[in-house]
Amino acid sequence: MDARTQTFVTGQRVAHLATASLTARPVVVPICYAFDGENIYSALDEKPKSTDVRSLKRVLNIQANPQVSLVIDEYSEDWTALIYVLIAGIAEILEPGDGRGEHLRAVSLLREKYTQYRSMAIESRPMIKISSLEIKRWPSGAEAPAK
Repeated sequence: MDARTQTFVTGQRVAHLATASLTARPVVVPICYAFDGENIYSALDEKPKSTDVRSLKRVLNIQANPQVSLVIDEYSEDWTALIYVLIAGIAEILEPGDGRGEHLRAVSLLREKYTQYRSMAIESRPMIKISSLEIKRWPSGAEAPAK
């Protein structure tokens, strides 16, 4: 990923995560995320949900089919300034105390980016990790607007 795209991905506040079941039924949800230059992390946080976090459709889909996509974009009425990054990757659910310290590292990244997470017990909740990233950016290259 080039430096300009990495700056854009790191700086945005919301992404849209697409998962699909084994029967290819898609689900798209907005997420808060952190990017460490290699992986993307998103907490299954304490915001109100209609079911237990481990029963969320996105979690069940990831367990059945770990291939996911993420769109990070910025809209403008000036269509010459539109930008998006499409990321395809492999997702997994990280559990607290994963033994590698990766979950705690992700908690730290998320708390640094989002002050709301500083008062949530995300260190005791599962987290989505997306790795093996394939990145497409539009517009690509030199014509991309500076951000």
